[in-house]
Amino acid sequence: MDEPLDGPRHAVRRGRRIVAGCAALAVVAAGGWWAGARRGPGSAQAAPVAVATARVVRTDLSTTVQVDGALGYATPTAMVAQQVGLVTALPAAGQVVSRGQTLYEIDGRPIPLFYGARPSWRSLSEGAAGADVGQLNANLRALGYGGSAGSLFTAATTVAVDRWQRAIGVSETGSVAVGNVAYAPAALRVATVTAKLGAPLQPGEPVLDGTSTELVVEAAVPVSQERLVAAGDPVSVTLPDGKTTVPGVVAFVSPVAVNANVSSTDNRGPNEPTVAMTVTLQGAGVGAGAGAGVGGNLDQAPVTVNVISASAPGALAVPVNALVALAGGGYAVQVAEGWSRRLVAVETGLFGGSLVQVTGTGVDLGTAVVVPAP
Repeated sequence: MDEPLDGPRHAVRRGRRIVAGCAALAVVAAGGWWAGARRGPGSAQAAPVAVATARVVRTDLSTTVQVDGALGYATPTAMVAQQVGLVTALPAAGQVVSRGQTLYEIDGRPIPLFYGARPSWRSLSEGAAGADVGQLNANLRALGYGGSAGSLFTAATTVAVDRWQRAIGVSETGSVAVGNVAYAPAALRVATVTAKLGAPLQPGEPVLDGTSTELVVEAAVPVSQERLVAAGDPVSVTLPDGKTTVPGVVAFVSPVAVNANVSSTDNRGPNEPTVAMTVTLQGAGVGAGAGAGVGGNLDQAPVTVNVISASAPGALAVPVNALVALAGGGYAVQVAEGWSRRLVAVETGLFGGSLVQVTGTGVDLGTAVVVPAP
């Protein structure tokens, strides 16, 4: 016979459900109490922190100091007139003049640019000898006119001069008068033009100022940081856009300190002495004709030189946010081993960007450490 719904068997099942429900409530309550105990009395209810893991890596770490600098062009060169006459042609500022090209004109005669360290100081003709003859011969050969290979003005030089004069449309004299060519160490970038078109010139009067096409950075290093830089050291340069960084090399550090009477945005005080530093830029797209691409069309544009102040090559490193501050001082990381976690004390070394050098027993290359989830 069927038992009534309120019979003994239903009562037992109902009792089991009640006990199970009470047990579940007890577990929830216990969990809530444990969380509350961890937060402490009166603390706000916070969502649990999501975590992830990162691996210990081996890498080169470095820290830098920043020095203000100005981007410009190397080897300033002043060109002065060496002949009497009227100026009939001038280059434009920013123009680059290469070997054999006309730099300017006097009385309709082109004055071409030759490469050399010595200015023209005497007329040259067959029989002359010296370093100035040697650089004349070198330019004639480089331009394809032939000539002698040494520092003597030979008959072969005379023939080469005639060929060159015929090519540029001037009288073929076989000799080169003072001022018939202008010399610069390399291709010349015209910075400023001083002479006026149609104005008379006398020997010694300025015609134009130029530079090489090599981009460099000139910076003033505080004497307190002079120990950080030496010729040949690698640096990086943040360009005027504030985002692009290119590699560079310290080319020169002055041995003489000068007093600074203006404040600066770098790490020196308003009157701390400085030493001059020159940095050459490296890498693809940097060099002759690269001014527009690297520094825009600005000369003396402000840049920042990043100088390495400390380095730790091949260091074991973890993300900085993996560090856990210990109550007694120092730091540890949480090492993740499957589902378990354990604190491992570490010694910190160099901080570089988002990483920090660490050493500690049980912290090896590839060890997983706990970090906040992204």
